[in-house]
Amino acid sequence: MADKPMIEMRAVGKWFGQFQVLKNVDLAVAQGEKIVLCGPSGSGKSTLVRLVNGLEPSQAGKVTVDGIELKNDPKTIEAVRSEVGMVFQSFNLFPHLTAMENLTLAPVWVRRLPKKDADALALQLLERVRIAEQAHKYPAQLSGGQQQRVAIARALAMKPKIMLFDEPTSALDPEMIKEVLDVMVELAAEGMTMVVVTHEMGFARTVADRVVFMDQGEIVESAAPKTFFEAPRTERARLFLSQILGH
Repeated sequence: MADKPMIEMRAVGKWFGQFQVLKNVDLAVAQGEKIVLCGPSGSGKSTLVRLVNGLEPSQAGKVTVDGIELKNDPKTIEAVRSEVGMVFQSFNLFPHLTAMENLTLAPVWVRRLPKKDADALALQLLERVRIAEQAHKYPAQLSGGQQQRVAIARALAMKPKIMLFDEPTSALDPEMIKEVLDVMVELAAEGMTMVVVTHEMGFARTVADRVVFMDQGEIVESAAPKTFFEAPRTERARLFLSQILGH
């Protein structure tokens, strides 16, 4: 692992109006590390990942991504976004474009990749997420699980160094969750730096290097999965786990 973290947050604060959604957050993510963010609804998890991608500005502290300090100017935000792939809860695919066209749009326009190369890359990535046969279908013709896998492939088409996932399976029917998680497990095995907001505790147990538990805008615990699930240090984490795991 590299000495310099891929993502570093120091004393980060974020407000929406009067409401403080992140309080003095410190977090460092090493290259190749897989972090799962969990915690009750409204604890600030989604806001934290949106900060890494410059989708939300922080109002206090410092966020550095791959050596670039995020400031509120388009240039640094663009530089960071070119290194970071993001997958949302709702798939955010362009409905008027096929799966293939959704994948080739950014590489052609942003990376200036020749169309032929972009097409080859798109097919390779659709193969990787196991839906190459759906390449020429529109999002409305795909299941939720297939759409989310197209969204993952689209993020990978920009060759990011970091992948952020914001509850990628929460909008899916139960039988489709596994097909998306399987793709994420493979991605993790290939050494991608990942920050994943999820309630899928089985995924956290098997894939995460570290589980970061948040509550009320603060990081309450950060531990290896075995420690977090078997011996959580705080009452808040114990309560959360008893609600989500039912014991």
